[in-house]
Amino acid sequence: MRRPSAISSDFAKEVNPIPEGLDPLRMPQHLAIIMDGNGRWAKAKGLPRVMGHRAGVEALKKTLRLSSDWGINALTVYAFSTENWSRPQEEVNFLMSLFQNVLQRELKSLKLEQVKINFLGDLEPLPAGLKELIQEAIDSTRNNKGIHFNVCTNYGGRRELVLAAQRLAERSIKGELSPTMIDENDFASELFTAGEVDPDLLIRTSGERRISNFLLWQLAYAEIHITDVLWPDFGVSDLKNALLDYQSRRRRFGGLEPVKTTHLDT
Repeated sequence: MRRPSAISSDFAKEVNPIPEGLDPLRMPQHLAIIMDGNGRWAKAKGLPRVMGHRAGVEALKKTLRLSSDWGINALTVYAFSTENWSRPQEEVNFLMSLFQNVLQRELKSLKLEQVKINFLGDLEPLPAGLKELIQEAIDSTRNNKGIHFNVCTNYGGRRELVLAAQRLAERSIKGELSPTMIDENDFASELFTAGEVDPDLLIRTSGERRISNFLLWQLAYAEIHITDVLWPDFGVSDLKNALLDYQSRRRRFGGLEPVKTTHLDT
């Protein structure tokens, strides 16, 4: 059954059929993206860095819509890392305002399109108005049946692992579980992504070849696609190429034979 399309009112009437050559039964269930290159895109055009971030939002809107239309169940993006606070204060302030303005503008349409929104990371340091809007978005889309849209905000993979270990230690002290009985499922249940399947595919734009403290546990068996395209320029053909690359891989998960997987709608 086809999932409702996702994204803002600007694109509400568009329909994006799966491109020829892609197998709809072999789509990744969960796509993760490191959206890199906004600043370099702006610099190349002689524009302020903030204009790169604005253009990056448009690329994200297109990618979310395409992911939903093409049958991908979850999209997780790296929007703001714990390290990004070290950027110039003016840029950080702009990003916080941009997050709030975009979410405020698009939330109604995202709800109508049945997108389930979540924000992953330590949200406490964020501005009060943004935190309130984030909570509204999470609460009002919790039961939606469309694509899961996870926005990693003030997120760091190592910090996530430390917090998970701390919570397991607290449960152990309380006698809720034995330390020797803790397994991978217990650990995964304490991560920000609890309840989601791990990403099948990671896309990183701008040609960088590192995962930059992103989803360190969850990416253990993800396929990785690197493209030199800067994030604001990432479009239909780039997503198609990444998915074609993914579908060409033989996913063995440490075994000798490829593991057969069938895409399931949620």
